[in-house]
Amino acid sequence: MGPVLAGVLQLLALIAALALAHVPLGACMARVYSSDKHWRVEKWIYRGIGADPDTEMRWPAYLRGVLAFSAVSVFFLYLLQRLQGHLPGSLGFKSIDPDQAFNTAASFVTNTNWQSYYGEQTMGHVVQTAGLAVQNFVSAAVGIAVAMALVRGFALPHSRLRSSGGTPIRTGELGNFWSDLVRGTVRVLLPLSVVAAIVLVACGAIQNFSGIHEVGRFMGGQQQWNGGAVASQEAIKEIGTNGGGYFNANSAHPFENPTPFTNLFEIFLLLVIPFSLTRTFGIMVGSRKQGYAILATMVTIWVGFIALMMWTEFAHHGPAPQIAGGAMEGKETRIGVGASSIFAVSTTLTSTGAVDSFHSSFTGLGGGITMLGMQLGEIAPGGTGSGLYGMLIMAVIAVFIAGLMVGRTPEYLGKKIGTREIKFAACYILITPALVLVFTAAAMALPTPAHSMTNTGAHGFSEILYAYTSAGNNNGSAFAGLNADTQWFNSTLGLAMVLGRFLPMVFVLALAGSLAEQKPVPVTAGTLRTEKPLFTGLLVGAILIITGLTYFPALALGPLAEGLAS
Repeated sequence: MGPVLAGVLQLLALIAALALAHVPLGACMARVYSSDKHWRVEKWIYRGIGADPDTEMRWPAYLRGVLAFSAVSVFFLYLLQRLQGHLPGSLGFKSIDPDQAFNTAASFVTNTNWQSYYGEQTMGHVVQTAGLAVQNFVSAAVGIAVAMALVRGFALPHSRLRSSGGTPIRTGELGNFWSDLVRGTVRVLLPLSVVAAIVLVACGAIQNFSGIHEVGRFMGGQQQWNGGAVASQEAIKEIGTNGGGYFNANSAHPFENPTPFTNLFEIFLLLVIPFSLTRTFGIMVGSRKQGYAILATMVTIWVGFIALMMWTEFAHHGPAPQIAGGAMEGKETRIGVGASSIFAVSTTLTSTGAVDSFHSSFTGLGGGITMLGMQLGEIAPGGTGSGLYGMLIMAVIAVFIAGLMVGRTPEYLGKKIGTREIKFAACYILITPALVLVFTAAAMALPTPAHSMTNTGAHGFSEILYAYTSAGNNNGSAFAGLNADTQWFNSTLGLAMVLGRFLPMVFVLALAGSLAEQKPVPVTAGTLRTEKPLFTGLLVGAILIITGLTYFPALALGPLAEGLAS
């Protein structure tokens, strides 16, 4: 079997698995976030944190919950790292320096999971499990919670009754953040992660708390390695679209990703919740066809990017790629070009950032595809929750564009898209590009950051652009040629992660509150049918054009220049 055919067959198997999981998982999440009942363990958690899960919140209160929880999470994760040298299970590693501790705390709380350190040489068992793994769960749950708030903004009519007791819910209320956070963690992420971890252990991933031990002697020196709760962290790393690896080689390491099967399984894990959330969306707004329209948009972009990536990696000119059957530099021989291409596209079109190959070693155009995937806003299918609310924001923009073309007030899901709503949506799509381009320009203009680049010219610029694209979009993958463990990069990348995560959430929740306050408008003959293929095409076009106009000059200086010169 040729490598191209193997890649195509793996893609088809992945699509079939995602299709099988789409309906049951999407329906399950709709029930989770629509239920009024609380599990006993959830009630214990509510008592412990002092939250009333039945109190409905308007968008400012919901936002305060998101920001307060995230701020406390950053503080405790930072403190845990600073105290590592005094904690049991530290494996003899010292406490983390302040700038790197801030960077890592901001990274994992914002669901970015950027790592400017060697995981197996820096973090002990306590920080890995009690700090980083916990944030893998709750940061993903925060993203889903914000997405559910926006969905409720579209779904709620002017007023309705609570299903239990008939208690009226006032206009503009979006649910309860603490309830959404706990349910997402306990009912969705935790069960899926347990099953996934068992599968990974059965396939060869390690799961232990062993210390550092010698594994062999190579080239006259000792080779030492430490164990860890790798399979459990790998599971939530992919399911929660987090991406931070236990080892520096991430999902290219055989302890994390032992076989070609686990490689495909991990791609499935990082895609299954974002794709299934479109089903949840369709059920909650009362129209499954609307969910299918969003799903079709995501799938079109995802498959298109994979096709482009495979073409660039298989068809690259040169004697070495021709002999190897593709551009094998930086890729695992046990995984191959096709599977590595699928993984690279999937991890950058979501907010995962896990890698099974080094993106810096991809062809010039291939590296550009990974960057463009993040620059789209990671919405195809995007992160857990963040992909759905990012795509819905783009749907609002597309509806507005359609309204301008026909001279009609735009509507989406029965809600008018007026001046206030479009301002919130416009601010959302401007925040991240501003962060990425301003920080990239500053890094290239100052003398010190440039010393961190391994390469010069177009590839060196791509290293800087990729780093801030990854941080601002909360992806976390790296171009592998940049030394980011400096005070400048630890500080500015940490700031880009925090602002890139929470400023967009402000506008998402503000939009959700504005929509929830509206009375639904009836469907008429002039209403744009947003469940039709025509709207899907309009939405795909709007996404590509907006991103292209925003980032094309920067891409032309980096990956495009490198790709055209090769």
